Amino acid sequence: MKVLSAAEIDAALDDLALIDRLDGLFRAGCEMPVRHHHPIREPLGPGSADAMLLLMPAWTTGASGRVGVKVVTVFPDNGRRSLPSIYGQYLLLDGSTGATLALLDGTMLTKRRTACASGLAARYLSRPDAARLLMIGTGALAPELIRVHAKVRPIEDVAIWGRTAAQAEALAARLSVSLPAAIGRPVTVRAVGDREAAVRDADIISCATLSTAPLVEGGWLREGQHIDLVGAFTPQMRESDDRAVQRARLYVDTRAGALKEGGDIVQPIASGAIRDADVIADLFDLARGLQTGRAAGDTTSITLFKSVGAALEDLAAAELAVEMAVEATAR
Repeated sequence: MKVLSAAEIDAALDDLALIDRLDGLFRAGCEMPVRHHHPIREPLGPGSADAMLLLMPAWTTGASGRVGVKVVTVFPDNGRRSLPSIYGQYLLLDGSTGATLALLDGTMLTKRRTACASGLAARYLSRPDAARLLMIGTGALAPELIRVHAKVRPIEDVAIWGRTAAQAEALAARLSVSLPAAIGRPVTVRAVGDREAAVRDADIISCATLSTAPLVEGGWLREGQHIDLVGAFTPQMRESDDRAVQRARLYVDTRAGALKEGGDIVQPIASGAIRDADVIADLFDLARGLQTGRAAGDTTSITLFKSVGAALEDLAAAELAVEMAVEATAR
């Protein structure tokens, strides 16, 4: 059994190769049961916060098939013990025998596949000449999303907005050094304080926060923009308002996930602002050519992609990480 640490996964995975692998598995499809949520009541005794065990399985069959499952624990009280609240591991198995192939760090795997799913959507939905990116949020996903978007599109200017200005400035300073090297060309990275002006100016707006109130307002949007919403992964959270989803052509990673869990879609459907049918396509539809994304020459449509994550994405990333790590070892 191969064991891949976070650093080994990060070194093994190439963004564009992972985008292609995701595209291929969305096209081919796989078995993907709904993720399992198992509450763990008061793990530290009476009065402690409930914890959660999440299981995300997916598999393909045949001689080259693989079975994978991500195991994630969420223990909210860990912060009081100076421990991360979330831990994750990914188990990859042989699809024809069930034999264990690899154990991978689930946190890094999730970061890399989440960013590349947004990159895949941007390849279908954003303008090919998109040059200005706004990143709303300064957490662990922000640098991943910025790098991937800058590889998919010819981004020249990156603006970063965060609730804490110091964190936005620190991330901008760090990426000003690392991002040009990662994408192989010059790029300006700066922190911004005026979110509305930054939204109006951007070609691509990526948002990865834990917000329960809209951060991207429909009245701020202009023709030709692409909005990438990665946070708001529960029905109670949201990063866009009703007007934004009403003005945009709507796409999701998976219909089953986004229409059940993504607050940016669930809430406006519940209020009657939009209907289920207003979601044009998911990544399965786009990869299979069943629906089109942004048409060639379309500079006016506003597109919005809502991501909540899918076990298929973990399986694709785990397979590629193991393949690339084995190849690197053989060289």
